[in-house]
Amino acid sequence: MSHCILVIEDNSLNLELVTDLLEAAGCIVCQARTAEEGLRLARNAKFDLVLMDLSLPGMDGLAATKVLKSDPLTLHLPVIAVTAHAMRGDHDTALRAGCDGYLTKPIDTKTFVAQVFQFFPGSNSPPSK
Repeated sequence: MSHCILVIEDNSLNLELVTDLLEAAGCIVCQARTAEEGLRLARNAKFDLVLMDLSLPGMDGLAATKVLKSDPLTLHLPVIAVTAHAMRGDHDTALRAGCDGYLTKPIDTKTFVAQVFQFFPGSNSPPSK
């Protein structure tokens, strides 16, 4: 069974890289370039996980996470911050906003998929194709 992941990322290169890595691992990926677009998609489709950039144009990823976690339709979704914000306290700030996990950029292409899959209950590895 494939995992369905919503990636909310405004940087085209990062979005393409993350999508390619996840699709190669057998995931179904839906993309959003703004928080507002991501929120709309999250409310109208079934996802297993959201990968959230924190530095988005308009509404930032922290605010978008708070919206997801306060909406009965989406509060169950695990939200993982994927961000270049790696200063002291950034991890805690993301968790306080409602993020369920925190991954830093630049991502390591060799370990990224395994890092993402650790956030799926009972799944230690990508699904078989």
